[in-house]
Amino acid sequence: METCGPTDTPTDIDIAALREKYAQERAKRLRPEGAKQYLELKDDFAEFYEIDPYTTVTERDPVVENAEVVILGGGFAGLLAGAYLKKAGVEGVRVIEMAGDFGGVWYWNRFPGIQCDNDAYCYIPLLEELDFMPSKKFADGAEIFQHCRNIGKHFGLYDGALFSTQVRELRWDDSLERWQISTDRGDDIKARFVVMAQGSYNRPKLPDIPGIKNFAGHVFHSARWDYDYTGGDADGGLDKLADKRVALVGTGATGVQLVPHLSRDAKQLYVFQRTPSSVDERANTPTDPHWAAGLQPGWQEERKRNFHNWSPFVGVVFGEPDLVCDFWTELGRNLTARIAGSEDPTAVTIEQIMAFREEEDYKIMERLRRRVAAVVDDPATAEALKPYYRFMCKRPCSSEEYLTAFNRPNVTLVDVSATKGVERLTENGIVADGVEYDVDCVIFASGFEISTEISRRYAIDAIEGRDGLSLFEYWQDSYKTLHGMTTQGFPNMFFTGFIQGGVSANTTAMFEQQAKHIAYILAEAQNRGATTVEPSDEGQSAWVATVRELAIDNSAFELSCTPGYYNNEGRGGAEGNGSFLGDFYSPGFYAFDELLAEWRDAGDLDGLTLKSGNG
Repeated sequence: METCGPTDTPTDIDIAALREKYAQERAKRLRPEGAKQYLELKDDFAEFYEIDPYTTVTERDPVVENAEVVILGGGFAGLLAGAYLKKAGVEGVRVIEMAGDFGGVWYWNRFPGIQCDNDAYCYIPLLEELDFMPSKKFADGAEIFQHCRNIGKHFGLYDGALFSTQVRELRWDDSLERWQISTDRGDDIKARFVVMAQGSYNRPKLPDIPGIKNFAGHVFHSARWDYDYTGGDADGGLDKLADKRVALVGTGATGVQLVPHLSRDAKQLYVFQRTPSSVDERANTPTDPHWAAGLQPGWQEERKRNFHNWSPFVGVVFGEPDLVCDFWTELGRNLTARIAGSEDPTAVTIEQIMAFREEEDYKIMERLRRRVAAVVDDPATAEALKPYYRFMCKRPCSSEEYLTAFNRPNVTLVDVSATKGVERLTENGIVADGVEYDVDCVIFASGFEISTEISRRYAIDAIEGRDGLSLFEYWQDSYKTLHGMTTQGFPNMFFTGFIQGGVSANTTAMFEQQAKHIAYILAEAQNRGATTVEPSDEGQSAWVATVRELAIDNSAFELSCTPGYYNNEGRGGAEGNGSFLGDFYSPGFYAFDELLAEWRDAGDLDGLTLKSGNG
């Protein structure tokens, strides 16, 4: 596969005017309630979350047992945790997962057109270990789902798995030195260790639209796709929609993948858009067999590091080709070329680099807006589809078919930015800007609980540590951890996700980094005969101080962005816990990796307290 250079971008732009336009577009969409504009899927709305359209739940006897290790979640975070625990020689690993199989987001999200939207050779973990090569650069969801199942089989994780099971409460029993786990299936499991691996995008959410329960037609969330209603499968062919008027609410990454299929198969498609996504070309090329045959051992880790270096998280790279070469790495390529082309690259200051970066950002977004104008026939529709915000204010998307779908006579874009969203639902349809659109079906592609309160994201009624301390209360105002993976007062509990660790544009790399470190600690605790392990006062306080002292203030950028989950719907940060990326370790993902490796090599488990007790 070929490497690439900088992308041609427009130079005839007025950045000052665009900056003002961006601010105006942001203000149009800003809502004072922030993330609370979304419904939590419980009580009357629990069906949107708890229903499993893919697996019939069968009755089973409750499990009553003492377990050594319980992993909560069977997506990539849980699978990698299980894999690395097995590699470390830890036995007695049980996975509890509310879905009917492994896969996590790739189990639940089976909507038509679903694909990985960043480089599959980086994103899909353990490719070399399982001797698997994705069929194309942006692999289909079914292919990734199968790989998840293969990981489960390869590491024997099916043997201890409880599927179709939701954890309701986690309570630490100090007398037993175990976590008491209760579930919706009546299970009573007492676990020595618990790994929290529910993933970052696991729980759907709905916009809190008045009258949402009044609609008499069919309704579902894209993460619980109803093929019984639509017909077809993930490849399309939604033949049962041929006589249906369909409303799609949401034009983020999911909506961009859905629209091409819905536009082909529905009698009428109304796309309700508050904020347009930036949509570049996808260029989803098949995997070159000659390239694959020539890869050397260690190629995937090399590629993952290369992607991180060229991604928006880093973005200035000299002496290293861009191996990924797509819309994620374009800003890095252009910025690097800009610096290299200056009179004296070695004399360029940080301030100049940031100014160059902003200019290249504006050029890329203008290129994408001009792509919209070139592809979409109707000028008004094209204007509404243009993204007026900085790159990475929203998750960047790619598709060759999304924009052209709006040229179809059966597709109508309904811009709801003026009313900051859909006004209400009626018995017969949706009202936007005073106009009622009669529809037979409403599909919500409205995303997941990402920047909302911790209790909503974890979807567990109670997590109580020593002396009944609630994790939700302990972390309400800020995270308090050692390395983002353990927290005081919650012995033998380990965390994955965006908390206080390294952050990469490649989420699974983060999960793998965490899984490796957690497996080391847990195995060492077992080998040293410890019954409990948790951070010491000094260890946790020192790490929290380190994270905060090194923190980079991104608030100005976040607060300039159009509202979305990246900036807590325009308010900046998450609900009391930094950004949606957590309170991340700002020196960088691989700097954090080196820090963890040095910590493990020292062998003294600095900052942790190990105790032997009642066992």
